[in-house]
Amino acid sequence: MAAPETAPLDPMAPLVARVTRRHHDAPEVFTLELEPEDPGALAPFAPGQFNMLTVFGVGEVPISFSGDPVDQNRLVHTIRAVGPVSGALTELEPGAAVGLRGPFGVGWPMAEAEGKDVVVVAGGLGLAPLRPALYRLFAERERYGKIVLLYGTRSPDDILFRRELEAWRGRLDAEVEVTVDHAMAAWHGNVGVVTTLIPRCSFDPAQTVALVCGPEVMMRFAIAALMDAGVAADDIYLSMERNMKCAVGFCGHCQFGPVFVCRDGPVFPYARLRGLLALKEL
Repeated sequence: MAAPETAPLDPMAPLVARVTRRHHDAPEVFTLELEPEDPGALAPFAPGQFNMLTVFGVGEVPISFSGDPVDQNRLVHTIRAVGPVSGALTELEPGAAVGLRGPFGVGWPMAEAEGKDVVVVAGGLGLAPLRPALYRLFAERERYGKIVLLYGTRSPDDILFRRELEAWRGRLDAEVEVTVDHAMAAWHGNVGVVTTLIPRCSFDPAQTVALVCGPEVMMRFAIAALMDAGVAADDIYLSMERNMKCAVGFCGHCQFGPVFVCRDGPVFPYARLRGLLALKEL
C-alpha cells in the first residue's frame, strides 16, 4: 500500500516555536534563538531568506535569518526594537512561544559567487542578514576567491557580532574592516562611512560579486563606489526592506514598482532595481 501523501503546509498558518536563548547585542538590538516544536515541518533556509515571526496577541513582522545555515534546527533572528511587534519580540524570555512562517524569499547568490572574489558591504543591522552568507563563505572557503567584509555602524557601542568579527578579522585569508560614524578617543579603528573603505580594498572587479545590505541611502552610495571600482551592476546584489505582510506576494504591501520584495526578493541584483532606486518616491 502506498504511503499517504503529506498535505502541503499552508504558508499563511504559523507553526509554533519556542525561544531557547535571548542575547543583547547592541542598544535596542537582540538576537533570539528559536526551536520549532515540529522541526520536520520546516523547509531548510538559505542565506538571505526571512521568516515571519508572530508575537501572539500583538502582531507579525518579517525578520531575516542571522544564524548559521548549517544548523537548520536552530533558527536565529537578530531584531531591533523599532515598533510594537519587534519590541515585543525582543522582550521574550526563553520558553516563550512564537508564531513562525517561512522560510520565504530569494537569498544571496552563493552559487553564482563561486570562483569569484566576494565583497560584503554591511551597514548597521544590515550585517544580520549577511551573517549566514559569511558563515557559508568561510565554511566553504575553497570555493571562493578573495573575501572582503566591510562593516559600518554609528558608534562602537552599535557593533554587532563582535566575536565573529574578531575571529574573521584574525584569519589570514580574508580582509575585514570595521568603521564607525563617530567615536570617542578610546576608539582606535576606522572613522567614517563604510563606503569610503571600498576604494582601499584589493579585489578583481571583473571577477567580483558584491553583497550589500543596510539603510537604503548607504546602499545607494555603496553601489556608486562599487561601480566606480569596476564591479558590474549585474554582480551587485542588494537586500531590500519593505513593509511585508503576507510574505507570498498576495497583499501588495511590499510592492516596489513591478516587483514584490517578499516574493521576488528580498535579494535582488542591482541591475533589476536600478531604475526604481533612482525614484526617491518609491
